[in-house]
This record gives sequence, structure tokens and C-alpha cells, in this order.
Amino acid sequence: MTLSAFLTASGPMPAPWPDLPAASLVIVRGRGDAARDLGRRVLASCALASPAAACLATTPTAHWPFELDHGAADGEAGDAPWVAWAPDLHEAFVNTQTNATRLVTTQPAYLLAVWTARLQRAPGRRLVATVDPAVLAHHADDAPAGLGAWRDALWIDAPSDDAPVTALAPDGFPAAFRAGDPATRLALAGAALDAARTPAHLVAMASACLEANDLDNAGALLGEARALVPAWPAAAFEHGKYWLRRDDLAAAAEAFGVAAMALPAFAGAAANWGAALGELDRTDEALAAFGRALAADPGNAQAHNNVGVVLRELGRLAESEAAFRQAIALTPGLAFGHYNLGHTLFLQGRYQGALAAYLAGQRLDASRNPVQASRVALARLAAGDAGGALSDLRQCTAGLPGDYRRQILADAQSVAWALLSAAPDLRDWRVVGDWLAAELA
Repeated sequence: MTLSAFLTASGPMPAPWPDLPAASLVIVRGRGDAARDLGRRVLASCALASPAAACLATTPTAHWPFELDHGAADGEAGDAPWVAWAPDLHEAFVNTQTNATRLVTTQPAYLLAVWTARLQRAPGRRLVATVDPAVLAHHADDAPAGLGAWRDALWIDAPSDDAPVTALAPDGFPAAFRAGDPATRLALAGAALDAARTPAHLVAMASACLEANDLDNAGALLGEARALVPAWPAAAFEHGKYWLRRDDLAAAAEAFGVAAMALPAFAGAAANWGAALGELDRTDEALAAFGRALAADPGNAQAHNNVGVVLRELGRLAESEAAFRQAIALTPGLAFGHYNLGHTLFLQGRYQGALAAYLAGQRLDASRNPVQASRVALARLAAGDAGGALSDLRQCTAGLPGDYRRQILADAQSVAWALLSAAPDLRDWRVVGDWLAAELA
């Protein structure tokens, strides 16, 4: 039905929202009836702008992650304009898994990439959604800053609504991914899979198995899903995560590549593809994959950081430095962006700058990574502070397991000898060089 017919079916036509820009993704931020009422006003504005546009009532958003088409509705085919209405979009992102194992279909970057692809197939298409900001804060923390998949969204704030919001009482897979612990999730997901063995359910079950370190079952489920839908990006992406757990980088690269080609708007697939290719020393292909990620998400700081790593390995140090500086500008709190910049400046012989960058990374690094701490020490040595370098080396290697400590010290000794070769008159080099030799004797 048309937007006008949809709106008048349940009461009087609401007053249109004034001056609706041409954004294809409109997010009404608020709770309860206040957000829904404002969303209906946005729909009325869309109806005025395009009287012939249809209104597509999507499936309940809590089920989007567990459907092959992620909320698609009847009427999407063809080139006719339409507006999809998705109240409570935040329910699609609720997932209590940790970030390392989080099912890709519950991630805003993925689901919004799917909708972006739909919206871009023909002019005159929009997705209008409401979101609860409190839920987004927990399950889509990039949303408030308008980063990543949210960067092109038009945000409209609804008036405050203090009325209680009825809690969702899901079952099946939505309930499983809201469970408080992996064991309960695995049991609920298994029961839901028994009820309907669809490709999306297979992938969700595989994610629960990966979380429980049941790699054998996860691999079998993902293999079954990909046999049914070989080009479905969600199945391919989860398969890539599985192959990383198996330390099979070639298989991971293949899977991430399928996902990236099938859904170009999903920067995460291309970024993971590039990372796997980089580990395989397929550097030209890695740079091309990272280029695809940045085309989809120019503000992806991690992709810029990874580009810098590959360029540094190729010896293109000026370009590498520029990539790291871009990553830091986008995400100043990215510790490894600063560490990587420090390493690149060190290789250029710019030791004071390298030390400053390393120290900036260390201030942001809660884990105080001992490898990076040893590099701070060597930057101090190169900058002429041998005493400070020795103190750093003692501190960062104290208490480390024997083999790990020895490896860090051996690497530090190799760099220290290289420094002496490049600068034979390096001040107080022996303060560090002799200590390293004694510790490694």
C-alpha cells in the first residue's frame, strides 16, 4: 500500500516532519510512543515528497539477524520508490556475545550495509527507523558518534518519553542471543535450530558453537550453510572467522573475499580479507582489499592502520607514515596506530618523533604490551638516553616467562646492534648493549 494509505489506516494523517532532507536512512532517536509518533511524521513527510511511494512493513527487527534476507519485505523488487518502516531497529543489534565472537548478522555495520545496498538499487527508497538510545549505547556503540555504517544517517531526536517501555519477550534465536551465558545460548540455539534448519539458523548456531570453542560443529554447520547459499556474505564472513580460529589463513582469505565481493558496502569483510592476505604476504592483493574497505567506510581507522602496516613491509615508509597519521586522526585513542607510527618513524631514522609516538601509544595501552615497551626503550637509546632505555628494558621484561623474555631481549639486541652499525658513535650504547649480552649469555 502507499505511505498515505498505511498512515491513515490507523488514524488521522499525522502532521509531516518539516524539511526532510534527501537522506535514505532516517533514524528517530527516542523511546516508546514519542519515537513512533515522530517516525510516523517522517513517513508523512516522505508521502508528501513521493505520493506514489509504497510503504513496506518490515518483519520484526529482533528476527532480522536470523533471516536470510534480514528484514526484507514484499514489494522491494523492481525500480519503484518505497519507504521501509522499521520501528525499534535497535532490537536487531541486541547480542550478549563478546566482540570477538559476536555474530556478524547482529552487527550494525553488516545489517545497515545490507539495507544500504537495497536503498541504492533505485532512487526514491528510504529506511525510516526508531531506536532506543540506551539500547544502542550497549549494542551499537559507534552509533552515537555517527561512525561507520551510521555516518550517512539523518538523526532526528524525539521528545522525552518517560512512559515505561514494554520489554521484548523473544523466543527462538533472539532469545538465545540475549541469554546471559554461552551455555544457555548454545542450548536455546540448538532447540531453535531443531525447529527450523535454515541457512541463517545454521550460521547463528555455528556462532554459538565458536563461542563455546566447539570448532568441529561450527565448521560442519558453516559448511552446510555455504553449500546452501554459497554467496551469502554472512555465512562466508562467519566461515572466515572460523578458519582464523583454525589458523588456516588461505581459507580465511577465500571466505572473507566472498563476503567482500557479495556485499561491497560492508567494510568489515574487505578489511578482514586484506588482513588475511597481508599475513599471507600477498601484499598487492591486501592493499586492494583495504582499498575496498576504505571505499565503503573512509573513516575506518583500523583499515588505514592496516594499510600502513602493509606499506611499511613494502618499504614505502612515507606512505606508511601518512596512513598511520590518518588512522590516529580518525581515532586518537588507537594505541597501535601510535605504536605503528613510532615504528615507521624509527625506520626512517627520526628517533625523537618515534619516541614521542611510542610513548603516546603506551599511554593508551592498558596492557602495557612488552614488545612495544621494548621498542620504547630502543627509541630512547637511539635518541641518546641510554639510561632511560636500560630502565625501560628492565621494567618491561621483569616477570615475563623465560622463553618470551629471552625472545624480546634477543630482538632488542638485534635492533641495538643495527643502531650501532648505523651510528658508531651512539652515546652510551654499551650501557644497553652490555646488559643485553649479559642477560642473553
